[in-house]
This record gives sequence, C-alpha cells and structure tokens, in this order.
Amino acid sequence: MSGELVRPARLGRVLASATDDDAWLHLEARLVAGGKSNLTFELTSASGALILRRPPSGALLPSAHDMTREVRVQRALHGSAVPVPRIVHLEEGAEPLGVPFYVMEKVEGHIVRDELPAGFASTAEEKRALADGLVDTLAALHTVDVASVGLADFGRPEGFLERQVRRWRDQSARSSSDRPSPELEALGATLARRVPVSPPPALLHGDFRLDNCMLVPEAPGRVAAVLDWEMSTVGDPLTDLGMLLFFWFGPDDRTSSLVPSLTQTPGFPEREHLARRYAAATGIDPEVLGYYEAFANFKFAVIAQGIAARVAAGAMAGQEFGDVAGEVPGRAEDGLLALERWSGAETRTTSGGWR
Repeated sequence: MSGELVRPARLGRVLASATDDDAWLHLEARLVAGGKSNLTFELTSASGALILRRPPSGALLPSAHDMTREVRVQRALHGSAVPVPRIVHLEEGAEPLGVPFYVMEKVEGHIVRDELPAGFASTAEEKRALADGLVDTLAALHTVDVASVGLADFGRPEGFLERQVRRWRDQSARSSSDRPSPELEALGATLARRVPVSPPPALLHGDFRLDNCMLVPEAPGRVAAVLDWEMSTVGDPLTDLGMLLFFWFGPDDRTSSLVPSLTQTPGFPEREHLARRYAAATGIDPEVLGYYEAFANFKFAVIAQGIAARVAAGAMAGQEFGDVAGEVPGRAEDGLLALERWSGAETRTTSGGWR
C-alpha cells in the first residue's frame, strides 16, 4: 500500500535532487498517520529520515488537502517563536505521486495521545510545565505579525466568527435529519444570536491541541514542533484557545469515546490554569472565553452527530465508536453551561487593549 502511495523510485529521484544527496535514490516509506485527513509517511535512507505529507487516495474536494497552504504557513513561521519542521521540498503538480505533496525534516520528540511515555512528565510540576508550554506556544502563534511574515492574505478575518457559527449550524442541519437534538439546535441558535466582538485577527492553527504538538523528551515544557497545519488561517484567535480548552478534559468532565482523556489523570492542571496563563500572555479578558468554549462544544457535537449518522447508515466499515449519538446532547448541554459563564460583554483586555 505504501509503495502505491509513495512510489519510492520516483520520489527518490525528486529528493536526491532537492537535497543534492544520492542516498535518497534508495528510500523506504512507513505510514505514520492515515485516515481521512492528509497522510503522513516516514521516509528513511542511508542519510537519515524525512517526513512526507500527501492527500489520501480517492476523490478529493477542490479546497481540501491543500499542500501549498501547509507549506506556506510553515515556511513563514520557520525561525520564529513557533517551532515548525523545515520544509525540504514542495511538489505542487501531479508528478511524481499523482497528487501534490511535500517533504519536511523529521523532528525528534514525543507525540502524546492516550498515555505518557515512560518517565516523561511524571510529576505534577512537569505536567504543569507541559500545559504551560502548549499555552505559551499558542500565545506566540497568535502574536505573530502576519503581514511581516507574508501571510496578510492568508484568510478572511472580517466576519470570521459569524461565518464559522453559520458553517457549523449548516453542517448540523445536514447531519441531523434522522436524529435531531433540541439541545444542539438551542446551542447553535444562541451562539448565532450572541456572537461577541472578536479581538484583532491572528494567525490560527485551526486544530491546536496536545496531540498536534511534538514535545521535547528531556523537557516536557518545551514544544519541539507544531504539526498538522491543514486548517490554518487568519481569524479570531480565541477559537484556537476554545478548542484547546475543550480537548483539555478535567477530572469532573464527561469523557468521550472520540477523544483521549489523558489530561483527566492526576497531576494535570485544570483548564482554568491554561486560560489564566493565556490571558497573562496576551492581555485578553478570561471572562469572554465561555462563548468560545461553548462554540468548541458545538463543533465537537456536530462532528459526533455526523459520525453517528454515518454509523447508523453502515458507512463506517464496522468501526466501533461507543455511544457517539449520546455525546451530542451532552456536549450541547456543556456548551449551554459554558455560555452561562459568559456575561455577553464585548471582548476586551485586562490592560485596556489587545497586546
């Protein structure tokens, strides 16, 4: 399977030319991550290891799996306070793999999902440092001057939050015909009615969370690289923070069959700690975050709703996801509770201006 998707002989010639190293004429490929998102392969040769990113096989949406977009943002951030892998080669045409692709350096580090590696972040102090490192990296991303790094035209920040709410409500309407959720409909309607004033636009990752960051093995508080930039854009930075807080489950939060719940284990700080640290780094008033936590719950509930619909239709190849349909009203209720913590005040900063 890897041979069909990577075509080692053809790719080897491209990499030998791009690196000026004939060792890449003889490479091996191993699938690291696959699915409906972009595919990630580790490439190895006598000269070491590199990472290939390419779209999945099959029909692709015109705007999906944009290799050039991922490369552009990582090249713009290279050398900044936001660590990203160095891009080795971008192929925008259909040769030699039949699809656009890019190759980047391999960064050494831990990707943490369901459990911590042995001996890594074993104390409460180290777990707090891990959380702080993630937040500090996100704050650094949100303070990048997009114009100075050549990304001023990278998105449409005007009306970004309104469009996001509308998009996810439309998605919910398309996937809820068989099993509508009154709670989810109520949350979506409230989010649309109470859209806050966004802070100044910033560069967004789009899916910033623990398992999309590679951590330095010897220092849990340092991020070695931020990965998976396919959803990056310019827009409301608090949508990034809201998703990070959503995925940072606390000890009393309901678990999910779709998301790792590692941060519920003893020693990890609760999400309020992350919110306060982000606020201290950026000057944003934490009072406004209830709306963005509610929106994150809404997005996740809509995703669960879509998965439940596909499972019911027998379109998930027999994969087991637990009670996905049962998550929809629960996440909607959590979103409504988050909105109750938000007074509806306009976005403002503790120092009188966004820093």
